[in-house]
Amino acid sequence: MHDLTNEILELIRLTSTDLSPDVEKSLHTAVEKETPGSAARGALETVIENVEISRRNSSPICQDTGTPIFFVRHPAGWSTRKLKEQIRTALAEATKKSYMRPNAVNAVTEKNSGNNLGGDDFPSIHFEEVDGEELTIELILKGGGCENVGAQYSLPDDRLGAGRDLAGVRKAVLDAVHKAQGQGCAPGILGISIGGDRGSGYTKSKEVLLSKIGERNPDPKLAALEEQLTEEANQLGIGPMGFGGKTTVLDTKITGLSRVPASFFVTISYMCWAYRRRKMTVKAGGEVLYG
Repeated sequence: MHDLTNEILELIRLTSTDLSPDVEKSLHTAVEKETPGSAARGALETVIENVEISRRNSSPICQDTGTPIFFVRHPAGWSTRKLKEQIRTALAEATKKSYMRPNAVNAVTEKNSGNNLGGDDFPSIHFEEVDGEELTIELILKGGGCENVGAQYSLPDDRLGAGRDLAGVRKAVLDAVHKAQGQGCAPGILGISIGGDRGSGYTKSKEVLLSKIGERNPDPKLAALEEQLTEEANQLGIGPMGFGGKTTVLDTKITGLSRVPASFFVTISYMCWAYRRRKMTVKAGGEVLYG
């Protein structure tokens, strides 16, 4: 197998310093919806300026470079142990080059490792063997502020009047957005998992964020709910950074999971405006593409 350490380093640099085109376009669309001279418009204009400066200087888009979450889909025969070693080596080098900030803090000792490596669980790496000859590595950098306002609901929820159906899911999600206010660095992107257990719910609610803004779930009911939740969240008036305004959420992504009859979880992963996710593809012949 190839040594992809340098290519993964470039993936990390791109993710941290160069916002994806679909996200940047969405921010430009949002700023035009806000009232000229308003705090909401000013916040978005500052965000867009920051995005441009970060790309030009290869400097992190946000001072919180986040938890690195990798989703690796590999052909048969690739060593996940070696891939993990290469990812960890690249992450340490990215930290040394200041593409990443040292974020791995031992929760018990409070010691920062200084290189973004924290035992076997930091960074978070998910492996899946797939058919074909292509390898893909997708990276999300999940900021702490937006991670703090993530939420999980167990339905039914009498407080919300939310039952075990899509109407109940809607109530839970809007409650989570309302509670987040500006603390999630709005405008945000919602990753939602319906079903599963508590652990798989959080994993899948992040994995669904890998798709581009505007891409809808193939299930018509979930696609309609994605659009409805974005529209209704934007009617809450929270706005960019909680300053009020028309743009609280840029997009909503939903995935449905199987569940046991006793449980019905709705898990919401809130992503901040710094929607940092990138993908690298290694072709069968060794060519590496970034997207």
